[in-house]
Amino acid sequence: MQQAKKGDTVRVHYTGKLTSGEQFDSSAGREPLEFEVGAGMMIKGFDDAVVGMLIGDKKTINIPAHEAYGERNEQMVIEFPRSNFPDDMAPEVGMQLMMNNSAGQQFPVTVVEVKEDMVILDANHMLAGKELVFDIEMVEIDSKGLIVMP
Repeated sequence: MQQAKKGDTVRVHYTGKLTSGEQFDSSAGREPLEFEVGAGMMIKGFDDAVVGMLIGDKKTINIPAHEAYGERNEQMVIEFPRSNFPDDMAPEVGMQLMMNNSAGQQFPVTVVEVKEDMVILDANHMLAGKELVFDIEMVEIDSKGLIVMP
């Protein structure tokens, strides 16, 4: 049987949870997730975990924050003048917004606090600083056009 290796396109079913057991994502009820192993399309810990898996293999892995979405960076929590918001927008805690950096690239932020004249925004990924647990099932391996299925 063929093992998944770097350069293969694989399809996997997965469930992602926090160490508390709280589920944050799953492919259940959807098509399997497809990606190229080693191409940087996935977080490092997930990408590394599928290497060597066979079709039908199932595993549970723990991914430390540094191999997932990184550690939280407090420099990515910024104060933004409330006067810079459109007049018809009332920022609320938990609201997700898109901002532009000086190069014009968009990135998501979450409103974490609303003050009288400032709004505190967090540009960290919502899973930054968290250890993640994934249940993974290998469904399909495609080695450069050769699809291997059960």
